[in-house]
Amino acid sequence: MADERNRLIHTFGALAELGEEVSNKQSFQDTMRTSLHLLLGSLAIMRGGVARYSPFGHELNMLAMRGFRDDFPIALSLCQEDERQFLANGLYPIEVSQAKVLPFFQVYDHSFEQSGLELFVPLVVHEEPVGAVFLGQKATGEPYTSYDREIICAMARHIGVAILQRNMMAELERRAEENRKLYENLRMTYNDTVKAFAAAIDRKDKYTEGHSVRVGKYSEIIAEELGWKEQEVEGAAVAGYLHDIGKITVERKIINAPYRINAKESSELNKHPGVGYEILMPISHPYSDVPLAAKYHHERLDGRGYPDGLFDREIPYIAKIVNLADSFDAMTTDRPYKRRRPANEVFADLQRNSGKQFAPEIVQAFFKGMYNELTGVSKEKRFRRLLGREYMETEGIIPMLTNAMNGIAPASNLTFLH
Repeated sequence: MADERNRLIHTFGALAELGEEVSNKQSFQDTMRTSLHLLLGSLAIMRGGVARYSPFGHELNMLAMRGFRDDFPIALSLCQEDERQFLANGLYPIEVSQAKVLPFFQVYDHSFEQSGLELFVPLVVHEEPVGAVFLGQKATGEPYTSYDREIICAMARHIGVAILQRNMMAELERRAEENRKLYENLRMTYNDTVKAFAAAIDRKDKYTEGHSVRVGKYSEIIAEELGWKEQEVEGAAVAGYLHDIGKITVERKIINAPYRINAKESSELNKHPGVGYEILMPISHPYSDVPLAAKYHHERLDGRGYPDGLFDREIPYIAKIVNLADSFDAMTTDRPYKRRRPANEVFADLQRNSGKQFAPEIVQAFFKGMYNELTGVSKEKRFRRLLGREYMETEGIIPMLTNAMNGIAPASNLTFLH
């Protein structure tokens, strides 16, 4: 009676340890090895193994083995009849010596005999085959009792659940990776489409080819220097690329006029922000502020901009960024009626209009991005590519930039939203 009680206590202890092992978040391989050792130790079984079922390869792949010969197969193929019988059998142990009617035991009869296998336990959880347990003889040489088989079933169920959980996690990881790749592909497609639109806009104006791309790049630099998150930075770049999309509807002769356009033509051109907003608004963008940048990138903090004459806090923050990027590119590129302005004039203009046309902290962020590149703090060469090496190597440009940065008044105490 005492022996039976001790045995029962030992068995429950082994089950508790196995349950704890299965719930532990260590490596799956370690879990399987430890689980096998607990199962073998609970009944003093000489040798055994745990295999995982692969529905794709229709085979059992060994995860952990103990006491088997070196030539024991690592992968064991199953036919349809084997799978059907194992599924019908469930978790109950199969006597290897009495199961040779199945193809599986016929194929691997020699290996099983050489390794001294006595029991084969299909691991079936929620009517789904997940693996198998292979067991040799007990150390005492005694046959397995019905009590032993119940213990084996209970412990095998724990192991089966662990394998099923791992399968589910692997499937979730696979789907998450697929979704990540799908998102990346969609993001790349969206960005490529945006750049194609930007190129189409710029091709309409032979004098400002590349303008939208440069504004996108400048907007990206500003957002980075402002400390925006990666997705927000990407949104700022997209807003820059698409800010002039409304110009698609403006007559080419107005856009390409080799002179300063008159009031009527200017009025026609000034409709492009509103048209851009109407074009972009129905589109479901990953970045919701993109249409607002198109509509309000010509607004000024002092209310003297267009189309709505908005003041400071009324202007969407993304539009303030694009406004500066757009203005800077206009000042630093050749137009039919004026040459690009030298660096000292551009810096002075941005400094002078800080707080009037441009948000001071945005001007500071832009200057900081250029300063970091010039002084080697940033290894990026974006300004050199966009402005040209000659422009960026203007004599005394770093002191000029430093003076301009120091001359900018602090931003007003307003809450900017983006």
